[in-house]
Amino acid sequence: MEEKQTTAALAKTVLISSAITLIIIVGVLFSARNFLATYLASKATSSPNVPVAELTDTQEPLVQMIATAEPAVVSVVITKDVPIYERYFETIDPWGLFTIPRVRNNGTQEQEVGGGSGFIVSNDGMIVTNAHVVSDTEARYSVVLHDGKSYTVDVLARDAGLDIAILKITEPLTESLAYLSFGDSDTLKLGQTVVAIGNALAEFQNSVSVGVVSGLSRSITASDEVTGKSERLEQVIQTDAAINPGNSGGPLLNLKGEVIGVSVATSRGAENIGFALPARLVKEVVDSVREYGEIVRPYLGVRYTMLNERIAKANNIPVSYGALITRGQLEEELAIAPGSPADKAGLLENDIILSIDGVDLKDTDLAVVLRTKKVNDTITLKILSKGEEKTVVVALEKAPQQ
Repeated sequence: MEEKQTTAALAKTVLISSAITLIIIVGVLFSARNFLATYLASKATSSPNVPVAELTDTQEPLVQMIATAEPAVVSVVITKDVPIYERYFETIDPWGLFTIPRVRNNGTQEQEVGGGSGFIVSNDGMIVTNAHVVSDTEARYSVVLHDGKSYTVDVLARDAGLDIAILKITEPLTESLAYLSFGDSDTLKLGQTVVAIGNALAEFQNSVSVGVVSGLSRSITASDEVTGKSERLEQVIQTDAAINPGNSGGPLLNLKGEVIGVSVATSRGAENIGFALPARLVKEVVDSVREYGEIVRPYLGVRYTMLNERIAKANNIPVSYGALITRGQLEEELAIAPGSPADKAGLLENDIILSIDGVDLKDTDLAVVLRTKKVNDTITLKILSKGEEKTVVVALEKAPQQ
């Protein structure tokens, strides 16, 4: 009996000692928690598996390209003399008791009325922009460089069909200007990275947006909200790089800093859909102005709509391909320009051009084929006129200056 009591007392002593020891250990660990955390963090930071000093910025080449290209991008400023109206009160009774408010013209004042973008293509100040940016022949134009310097410019040429204009700085330059070179737009691939730079909203100079090529060889109808005029643009590049009003005429660049397109339009009511004219077509215009002082290209003189099965079925047209000669939405947009090669050859409104020199206009636009021809070339058209197929020979002429 006495032995059992001794054993129980010993067990109780061991249990109490173990509990006290456990409490002491927990207390020590709790007190040292901050020290342990700091120690472990320092070990993790100094771990040889994370060489922080060797990390590099993968965007650095893109940043460098933009820094190199940006000095060649300009903002186009449009100014015009606008009327100044003032309010006054006219007395309408002999005693001067009654007056009525009137408004009268008090002369004109030069004001900024719009803007766009452009880019320099030669060190002596030749600049590319959109034709619709400088369409007002009564306005005055100037460009602002990235460093804030402003220069007046003359419009050397406008190509309304392609929506390209060539400007030239008229003031003496104190130094050679930075300029951009054209790249190969024919080798573009879907998903290729592109950069758009321009005077976004005619307010945020040299805004940069980055995206990819979303589509190639698109056909779009672009309209000018100011004039109401519309134009058909072929072979344009689609991109999700942000292109906003004011970006018109700015460059679309590849990662080499080469111009592969010229921003021209956005899709109303959609996000991340912008369009650019391919560099190949723009370079042809630039080269023509450099060589001849004007845009020299072949001219047929028709306004048209390319047919497809949907259009043909909706309008009971017997063929589903070709270029239907038709007038535009505005009264002055005639189907056939008076005195043009098409007019001289006897083409009529509602005729359908089926082929040019044996090339069917099924998957190819009329304008695309015409751009492969030269001034004074004689071409053979197969047309459908009043239900009958016939052949017409047309001598192309130089397109009139806009």
